Amino acid sequence: MSDMAALQLLLVISLGSAFCQGFTSVRFNRNLSAAPEPVAERWFLQRLDHFNGADSRVWRQRYFVNDTFMQPGGPVFLMIGGEGEANPAWMKSGTWLTFAEKLGAFCLMLEHRFYGQSRPTPDLKVDSLRFLSSRQALADLAHFQTIVGLDLGLSDRKWLVFGGSYPGSLAAWYRLKYPHLAYAAVASSAPLNAVVNFPEYLEVVQTSLAQNHSACPNTMKVAFDSLVQLLQYKDNFEKITEDFKLCKVLRIKSVMDYSYFLETTTEILVNVVQYNNDNRAFEGVKGGNITIEVMCRIMANESLGSPYDRLVAVVQTILEANDQLCTKAEYTEFVTEMRDNRWGGPASEGGRQWLYQTCTEFGFFQTTDSVSQPFSGFNISYFIQQCRDIFASSFNLSTVANAVQQTDEYYGGLKIQSSRIVFPNGLIDPWHALGINTNLSSDVLAIQMQDAAHCADMYPERPEEPSSLPAARREIFKLLTKWLS
Repeated sequence: MSDMAALQLLLVISLGSAFCQGFTSVRFNRNLSAAPEPVAERWFLQRLDHFNGADSRVWRQRYFVNDTFMQPGGPVFLMIGGEGEANPAWMKSGTWLTFAEKLGAFCLMLEHRFYGQSRPTPDLKVDSLRFLSSRQALADLAHFQTIVGLDLGLSDRKWLVFGGSYPGSLAAWYRLKYPHLAYAAVASSAPLNAVVNFPEYLEVVQTSLAQNHSACPNTMKVAFDSLVQLLQYKDNFEKITEDFKLCKVLRIKSVMDYSYFLETTTEILVNVVQYNNDNRAFEGVKGGNITIEVMCRIMANESLGSPYDRLVAVVQTILEANDQLCTKAEYTEFVTEMRDNRWGGPASEGGRQWLYQTCTEFGFFQTTDSVSQPFSGFNISYFIQQCRDIFASSFNLSTVANAVQQTDEYYGGLKIQSSRIVFPNGLIDPWHALGINTNLSSDVLAIQMQDAAHCADMYPERPEEPSSLPAARREIFKLLTKWLS
């Protein structure tokens, strides 16, 4: 896991896939062991501002094509990009391509504005980021589908949209807001309910940790309580620096320093839960061998010492699995990197952009403001202060709450009114707490996967995958076949 603070997530959200990141907060989990096989990229001339007819500015948006499975009269599958660079590995493999082969679909993948190589503005200044929103992204999809559909002779086909995590939300919202264009949607692990404070994320982490190891959350809590006690005294900072492999000697000069270190440490652990036993290795992501089972087994091993010692062993094991030599844990360095508004800056891969979206649209802040979870140290004020420190002093709890309320009013939150949408959710995944987990109608349906994590249904099949996935994929395919018939 790259610890450069740049999820919810979810994340929610692992930059190995631009379609299923779900940052736990605003850091990336890039860790690519190998570059994906090259796929020819194409470029589309996109409008900068879809909601101002007097603005004629355009920019080049990247997309990819796979026409291998196309049959006459077959549907068009459109994979929606998210809060990171589009990974061409998804044009080679994945559940959606298995469906495409069976249904004779033409496949397209569109990178999200302001991420990857799709750069609408010369920089990432706040004035530029005002063009970054889910609404603009949906309008990008509509304009892209309209023009490309005409150019490729696909306008009369049925277009089905796919996405996971935030792009899963976009898939559902595209079907909702552009029903004349999107015929159906598969919205995997999609957080539809925007909330400022999301303590339920860590509550689900606790439940998932306890699934096969009932004592694991309590041991984790004891360990974290011990860490908090150590943080009260400067004499312990060198030990903590060594234990947690920090890149610089720990310094705690403010509440934000304190919270940032604890949140950084927590995120190393909860990423394991969010992506437990997944198959991201196909796109080059490292660390998949570290699972809840591995983590809780270490926490239960009394021969390693106290719960704190076991926590240290877990963190070091995860860092080693990710080939990560050290962890950045300085809040001031984080702010400096996130304020850098250049393309090519340390947070330009998506961290600055996604934090902006959380501050202005979604919230999704995974706080410790709940007693039903094992971690501590970062409340809602900590995340709101990030919005202030990085973007503008005008941000406060009220302004963020107003923005989040507008998002839910615009899309409907968990009361989405639409048709032909399926919402697969892994119940180990903390993001399912903000998703659709029960059927809303006869064709707005939820598929729950008891032992699966974030976006697990999207990955290629493998023998050791969770037992609920094959049945979930069969159910999704059955629905698509029914809707296309």
